[in-house]
Amino acid sequence: MGNENNNLERASLAKTLGRGDIWAFAFGSIVGWGWIMLAGGWVTSAGTVGAIIAFAIAIVFCCIIGMAFAELSPMLPQAGGVLIYAYRAGGYKFGWFAAWAMCFAYVAVAAWEGPAFGTAVEYLIPMPDTGALYSIQGYDVELPWLLISIAGTLFTVICNWRGMKTMAVFNTIACIALVAGGLIYFGGGVTLGEIANAMPAIKDGWSGIIVVLMAAPAMFVGFDVIPQSVEEMKIPLKQVGKMVIFAIILGGIWYMMMILGSAFGAPAEFRDNAAIPVADIATYCMGSKVFGSIVIIAGIGGILTSWNAMYVGATRIIFSMARAKMLPPVFGKLHPKYKSPTAALTLVGVLGIAAVFLGSNALGWFVDASSFGTVVAYLCAAVAFFVLKFKEPELERPFRAPLGKFMGVLAILAGIAFVCMYLPFSPSGGLGYMEWIMVAIWTVIGIILAVAVRFSDYSKISAAEREVLIYGETYARKDLK
Repeated sequence: MGNENNNLERASLAKTLGRGDIWAFAFGSIVGWGWIMLAGGWVTSAGTVGAIIAFAIAIVFCCIIGMAFAELSPMLPQAGGVLIYAYRAGGYKFGWFAAWAMCFAYVAVAAWEGPAFGTAVEYLIPMPDTGALYSIQGYDVELPWLLISIAGTLFTVICNWRGMKTMAVFNTIACIALVAGGLIYFGGGVTLGEIANAMPAIKDGWSGIIVVLMAAPAMFVGFDVIPQSVEEMKIPLKQVGKMVIFAIILGGIWYMMMILGSAFGAPAEFRDNAAIPVADIATYCMGSKVFGSIVIIAGIGGILTSWNAMYVGATRIIFSMARAKMLPPVFGKLHPKYKSPTAALTLVGVLGIAAVFLGSNALGWFVDASSFGTVVAYLCAAVAFFVLKFKEPELERPFRAPLGKFMGVLAILAGIAFVCMYLPFSPSGGLGYMEWIMVAIWTVIGIILAVAVRFSDYSKISAAEREVLIYGETYARKDLK
């Protein structure tokens, strides 16, 4: 590469995350608000044992795919996650596709947190009945709920705007609230509830299990955010890989506990008609709305931790693509003081506020749509993991996944199995039309941006120059022109 790269300006993120910050980030990135609304429905769809089986399968599949992230992230410790790995394995187009799929997953999950926040606050503080502004899919959108949801979105943007360290402080506090409330819910449900409520153990066989399994990838979105923030971590690289696997297992155990608490805590008829299932089950089982409010506070903690994680994931991918001249340069700029990607934050924040206007019924659409984007990106990461085993075996790997190249094969098969669940021939019927509309819109936006950037002067740099912009001098390949 010689001197041609000496004049390149490559913005770098500050290393601010300590071990405690990362532990809270690892768990909080996976567990958000979804369990509050969906845990009771998982029991209804598959039965108590069936729902647990679905999440056990999801843990195994996600750990197999997680092994790819665990090995790759400390091997190439740069912000961008799947972009970093896919570009290295398959070049510009493969990197762009993988990054855009992962970004869709993060943006979609971040989008549902706004409506979730509004719903949670409404439970704690009853709002005046101002009448519906409008209705979407049978749900009335009212002004107080709308304003609260927008305020929560703006608060999250501000926390992230002020840098990773500020975000980490709020994240740790929220994570403590999340764990405390969740443990109270689980303990109350299994000790004060009845085993009769948890019957049948398995409902509708594998069909019911697959329905729950379809929702699982969105529940595990977050472990892949850990590699996104590796450039900002102050810990030995080998520990990063271990944290990826730890986060998956811990998140899976959490969801199983919430399934048990929901199953034992209330009869099926009550669960199915509850407005906010987990909170209402807590109130029913423990005999006071105080416990429902405690669960909601835990849920708000989950919203904030997951929300922060999705903003980190989405903005770091957008920042990394812009830094590599794969998106307009404005998205590669960092705040002079806080070192946060402000333009990327603004974009994700605007999309999040727009999503609020779809109402709380959009939660299900965002869950399934984001899950599809997630599994597509996971498959890309698995392919990159396998390819780089052959292409660059000499790269230092601080964390090595077991089974060598065979783990790469297993990761690809797991990724394919996950993707197939969302296609029309799946036993569950795949995605609905609203989810496909979301996927189509994001795809069109991606195609427009990819074509616009590809044919602009901005992208006219050599492969060697782009290599340095993506990986930095330390990890860039030296044989490119």
